[in-house]
Amino acid sequence: MEQNSIAIDGPAGAGKTTLARRAAERFGYIYVDTGALYRCVGLFALRCGVGSRDEGGITGLLPQIGLELMHDAMGSQRVLLNGEDVTDAIRFPEASMYASNVSAMPPVRGFLLSMQREMAVKHDVIMDGRDIGTVVLPGAGLKVFLTADIDARAKRRYLELVGRGIETSLEDVRSDMVTRDRNDSERSVAPLVAAHDAVMLDTTDLDLEQSFEAICSIISRRFRL
Repeated sequence: MEQNSIAIDGPAGAGKTTLARRAAERFGYIYVDTGALYRCVGLFALRCGVGSRDEGGITGLLPQIGLELMHDAMGSQRVLLNGEDVTDAIRFPEASMYASNVSAMPPVRGFLLSMQREMAVKHDVIMDGRDIGTVVLPGAGLKVFLTADIDARAKRRYLELVGRGIETSLEDVRSDMVTRDRNDSERSVAPLVAAHDAVMLDTTDLDLEQSFEAICSIISRRFRL
């Protein structure tokens, strides 16, 4: 059933979440933010005092983690961790770095893989992450790899965090992003890489609306919508 699904991959700050969510609304697909699931695992480990690189400790926590994706009255996705809405909490920089580290762990990826694939069986989905087109939904009807240069991505993420009331600096955000890019690209399990049949979309010189129209055009052409 994956052929009716759309996989959107790319590095942090490329615009995956915003564009995937808006495209899902336009075309009537279910939006699935897989990065939020990894962030939840990272947040739980952080709260439990387990190090982000302690694979044994984090593996031991997995049976205690209950995850659920819901949509509020406005249609926005909300993420529940053991019944608690952590949609905002998982976006803090420390949770992001934890997510990057735990996502390299095979037990964590296995824990979340079946959940992600089940969503694509039950619904037409737009799913974004870092290995959707290569690992999670290799049979997706459309794969898009979003990218942008590091400075553009860092500025976007910085403005997003400031808009959420999170105190940080552009320099810190850029440094964290460089580290996360390296972690995601060099990990031994499901590294960040474009699928061989992915459509490449570089948003460096595009604003949000231009990026949105570009990805919608790609989707419309592929599915004749």
